[in-house]
This record gives sequence, structure tokens and C-alpha cells, in this order.
Amino acid sequence: MTEPPRAPREAAGWHARLALAYRAHQDRCSVDFRHEGPLRVLQTLYPEGPAIAHNVLVHPPSGIVGGDLLDVDIRVGPAAHGLVTTPGATRFYRSAGERAVQRTAISLAAGARFEWLPLEAICYSGCIAENRLTLDLADGAEMLGWDVAALGLPASQLAFERGSLLQHLELRGRWLERGRIAAEDACLLDGPLGLAGHRCFGTLFFAAGSALPRGRREQALQLANEVIAAHHDRALAGVTAAAPEVIVVRVLAPLVEPALALLKAIRAAWRPALWGLPATLPRTWAL
Repeated sequence: MTEPPRAPREAAGWHARLALAYRAHQDRCSVDFRHEGPLRVLQTLYPEGPAIAHNVLVHPPSGIVGGDLLDVDIRVGPAAHGLVTTPGATRFYRSAGERAVQRTAISLAAGARFEWLPLEAICYSGCIAENRLTLDLADGAEMLGWDVAALGLPASQLAFERGSLLQHLELRGRWLERGRIAAEDACLLDGPLGLAGHRCFGTLFFAAGSALPRGRREQALQLANEVIAAHHDRALAGVTAAAPEVIVVRVLAPLVEPALALLKAIRAAWRPALWGLPATLPRTWAL
């Protein structure tokens, strides 16, 4: 696999914005959206019934290069439940020097639920990528989400030899993870206290607007540990209560597939236990 040719664009890059608003009304979750530039959602789906709205976020250019900025703003109203995924990987291509930025801000009102489940972000050699996810949860709101990144394309012998990725995950006032991975940092990429030679890493989180009761927190930790134990031969992972409001699973793997398989399995265990909902998959995952 090689990097596809770049499509024509303005010298300053593409700036695209998408705003999603989920609202609950009479046992149905509706979705309003506005977009500028090449960023939008497809038809709203209801595979679990009218109370939970599923959307697929689409970026038609299929890749982000230096100078591009993608802004996603998601707001979930009281008692609403939304889910967003993507049809394929996000690709950060090589840059001539400018940053390629993807920013996602998610805000949940009291009693809202949301699932942020994009497929992986692939960082091609030479990219200067910045990937930010910021959460703002009101009391009583809960969210399940993940972030998965892959450095280079190991299966295609395309290593991550140049460039960098800045990763920012934040639940405002409660949890912050921020780090920069540079291709020349051999200690971080290959050292035993870093990625240990793996080129895919992911973070799965269950976050709440207020402290989780001890019983639910321990249940989430136990379920995640049981799933991790069953996947020990394919991925390295651990789970922790990073804050009273946040349970975090971190995974390392040589390739994307075992990392995503593990995170999907933990979601499948958490959803029934923590929300009393079946482990329904987004329809696009079956394609």
C-alpha cells in the first residue's frame, strides 16, 4: 500500500467543520447537524430502536495533510443517547512542514449517554499530526469511547521513519493524557518503558460527569481484566481507574486488528453491565 496522490486544495489547506446535536423527545433521539467543507454524517440509523441514534462520520478526501484542520463539535442533550463511528481509518499523510489537525469536542448534558467509536488513525511517515479529543460531561452524564493510532504500515513494510503525532485526550477538570511521539525517538518507540516495538496503541475509556460508585467502578475494572486475560497472546493491555470519574484501558499491539478486537470485546462486556444494553455493533463494522 502506498500513499495516494493528493487532491488539489488551497495552499492554506482544507478547513472543515461539523456540528452534531442529539436531542431526546418522546423516547426518540433525533440528530441535527451543520457542516462546512468536506466533513459530514450519513443518514441517521436506529439499529437498536428509536432511543439510540447511530451516525457515521465521513471525510470524503479520506486523508489529512499539513495545513488541514478538521473540527468536530458534538452536543448531546438531556437523556439523549448517540453513537458515532467512521467507515474506515483516518489517515494523516506526510507534511511539508505544517500541522495536520483533527479536533473533536464532545459535550454531554445531565443524563445523556454517548459513544465515540472511530476506527484507527494511521500516521504515515513524514506526517506532522495533531489529534485532540476534549470531553465536557455534566453530572449524571456518561460516555464510552476510544482512540486508536497506528504508526506507519508495518504489514506493508512502510515504517514510521519521520514525523510526529501529538495526542491529547481530556475530560475537563478530571483527566488529561497528552503526549508527543516523534519518529526519531527510538527510546520511546522501541524501549521497554515505551511502545516496546509495537506500532499500534489505543485508549478505551468509560467516563462520567460525577464520581462512579465504588461497585460500578470495581465491576468495570473486573470485566476489563477478564477480557484482557483472554486476549493476552495478541495484545498487551492494562486497565486502571485514572480518576473517580474515569476507567481507562490502554493497549499496545503490533498491528491494528488485535488492538481493536480487544477494545471491542471490552465494550461488549461493559455495555450490558454498566448500561443494561446489548453489545450492539454499528452496522458499518459488519461491512
